[in-house]
Amino acid sequence: MQKSIPTLFMRGGTSRGPFFLAEDLPQDTASRDQVLLAVMGSPDRRQIDGMGGANPLTSKVGIVSKGTLPGVDLNFLFAQVVIDKALVDTTPNCGNMLAAVVPFAIERGLIPAQAGTTTVRVLTLNTDMQCDVTVQTPNGVIEYEGNANIDGVPGTSAPIKINFLDTAGSVCSSLLPTGKVLDVIDGLEITCIDNGMPMVLFKAQDVGRTGSETVAQMNADTELKARIEVLRIKAGHLMGLGDVTNNTFPKMCLVAQPNAGGSINTRCFIPHVCHDAIGVLAAVTVATACVMPGSVCEGISKLNDGLTKTVSVEHPTGEFSVELELDPSNPQNVTQAALLRTARLIMRGEVMVPSHLAKLF
Repeated sequence: MQKSIPTLFMRGGTSRGPFFLAEDLPQDTASRDQVLLAVMGSPDRRQIDGMGGANPLTSKVGIVSKGTLPGVDLNFLFAQVVIDKALVDTTPNCGNMLAAVVPFAIERGLIPAQAGTTTVRVLTLNTDMQCDVTVQTPNGVIEYEGNANIDGVPGTSAPIKINFLDTAGSVCSSLLPTGKVLDVIDGLEITCIDNGMPMVLFKAQDVGRTGSETVAQMNADTELKARIEVLRIKAGHLMGLGDVTNNTFPKMCLVAQPNAGGSINTRCFIPHVCHDAIGVLAAVTVATACVMPGSVCEGISKLNDGLTKTVSVEHPTGEFSVELELDPSNPQNVTQAALLRTARLIMRGEVMVPSHLAKLF
């Protein structure tokens, strides 16, 4: 007889996947990962025997519990389930799935909804990063419908505001893990940076591309993908991450001049597939590089004046706006990053896993 696990299937930003209460999953990591692989149908490039959508954006899991630190309301563990490998990566954050955490917690009764709006302090266990998430709760009920639009998701939804409190060096040792704003690997200038997501940025023109290629063109570009993977492995060591062969980070990102009125244009790989859009924390990290003199973004990004920068990060399906607050005494220091996301409950119920996994609970 198969084992059933309560779950809510939710979209968060431009990602989606099942959300679980931590108490409903095995408590040891190895057993939990076996269960999540079965839930999503990995390893299999079609994920035909699970809930995964055969795309990195739809092979994600959220695990939520009550906060255990003073001032923290919820703990959130994000899991990236690799599609074609028996691998679950809980090292990086996911700002898109983060958008669905508070709606999930309200739906499951972990926290009460307030009248009007509800603001919740969330700790992402992946990197010990805290943020304040504000959702719409008219009459004390979570609201999914509204007028907010985010590129990469059809239609409109209720806005969800996320204020990141401390993102620098989320996985790496610091914002600039190599100690420099510009490095060179195999003759290619790169910026290695982590303001919520470890990333390697390089100019599209430096690898013979425009940066405006379609996702399909990027994914079919085997020469570029091979070069990027070699670069990623070398950059991983340079960033103090060790051997990243089996990790989903650092993310690799081509940057170019904006062509749709934004601040900068991007094509991101996560890590071997070109992203249809851009991840939340990847956008925060790219935006941060834009305000740093000497980075690969200097000279191609277009920014407004003042200590509050609205950075419009263009991507294959639109743009992602990040609002950065800069330190008046040191304008290269980002003190706060705020952004807008949406989320939706798609399905509630139970997911089934094979009976042999029941002994792991």
